[in-house]
Amino acid sequence: MAGVFAAGLLTGPALAADDTITIGIPVGLSGANSVVAPSVVQASELAVEEINAKGGILGKKVVLEVADDASGAAGAQKAYDSLIFQKKVDAIVAMETSAARNAGLPIVNRGKIPYIYTSFYEGRSCNPYMYINAWVPEQQVAPIVDFFNKEGANTYFLIGSDYAFGRGMLAFTKEYIEKAGGKVVGDEYAPMDATDWTAILAKVKAANPDAIITSTAGGAPNVTLTKQLRAAGIKALYGNLAVDEGTAKSMGPDAEGIYIAGSYFTNIDTPANKAFLAAMEKKFGAELRTPNELSVPQYEAVYAYKAAVEKAGTTEAAKVIPALAEVAVEGPRGTIVMNKQRHAPLTMYLGQVKGDGSVSIMSTFENVDPGEQCPKLK
Repeated sequence: MAGVFAAGLLTGPALAADDTITIGIPVGLSGANSVVAPSVVQASELAVEEINAKGGILGKKVVLEVADDASGAAGAQKAYDSLIFQKKVDAIVAMETSAARNAGLPIVNRGKIPYIYTSFYEGRSCNPYMYINAWVPEQQVAPIVDFFNKEGANTYFLIGSDYAFGRGMLAFTKEYIEKAGGKVVGDEYAPMDATDWTAILAKVKAANPDAIITSTAGGAPNVTLTKQLRAAGIKALYGNLAVDEGTAKSMGPDAEGIYIAGSYFTNIDTPANKAFLAAMEKKFGAELRTPNELSVPQYEAVYAYKAAVEKAGTTEAAKVIPALAEVAVEGPRGTIVMNKQRHAPLTMYLGQVKGDGSVSIMSTFENVDPGEQCPKLK
């Protein structure tokens, strides 16, 4: 894996601190997110390379500091402490589990630096230093449930990881299903690092639902759950609220037929997305990890920080933070503005995973509002 992370961060002699802007990237290089973390680091590296090629930010070279948060709370505390108080980063741009995010936020408060969270999550995490450019349940759940209802599903079984994301996503999903007239016949949770889903899948088989919806920690748990679900011969409609396209590709044929909703798939047919994919291919070649729903918001967030610093004319947090709500980023997902209570309206897509792990886009939902997330934050 070393080859994925080594290239492109610093060239030549180390630059004086005054000549650089440093962005901290805490990410799960180990643990549940280790399946997707390499793609997130690659996307960050491409953004920084492109920005530096055009003169950096305010004439300063941008440098990345990557730290392993081990996909959880204890690792995040160490990573954030190191990045903020030892490495003295100017900002945090982070694709992480909710457990890692929640553990890192108090350290961000002490360090008083801008923080852009780039992972889809359960919603309503509000902090004066934080913005989010990824989806929340209000944007992601409806396309899957509405489609399943049209396919005749009446009964649902929900499976999640036992932490903020899994429980938060499925609480929203259960409420949405019931409002739409469906019935949840079971909901079960396993630890974030669970690898054996046998007991839960036995309950699924006994309940015999029309549809299954899962919300596990992104990465490894998706792989083990899906593999065991397929091996158990369960034929219900399968919606996954947490799988990204890169992880789907790593599953092989087990991923075929999964329904997913998201704000990014590689086959979005726009010039901006095609240019992004070409740039990724050129930079990483055979080492390229599939760009996905977790890595693309990371790429765009680096540009959002650049735009906010340039609008503010400084890296000073008190000026950059309000600017983050005012700048627009034109990226692979379209135009992203984090102006809805620190969140972003997003174009969402309903897709189905094909045999090769790619996603066939079935429906498009323009400019979906994130709803009430952080009304008390200015």
